[in-house]
Amino acid sequence: MEITVRLYLTFRTGRFRVETRECPAGATAAGVARDLEIRDADIGMVLVNDRQAELEQQLLPGDTLSLFPVVGGG
Repeated sequence: MEITVRLYLTFRTGRFRVETRECPAGATAAGVARDLEIRDADIGMVLVNDRQAELEQQLLPGDTLSLFPVVGGG
């Protein structure tokens, strides 16, 4: 199945901003992140089709997955 992946902030370094990817049926947001060598602990927010989602959410054909890193500050 084909999905769109959007990376934000530091996740773009050495990767991409937006990319269309082929994933197996039943793929999860966590699985896509691991394929991109992004650790679960580094992910601050996951969106699927612009709605907040969990890392274990299964993706469907045509979904847009957005990954944001943990942001520190204070």
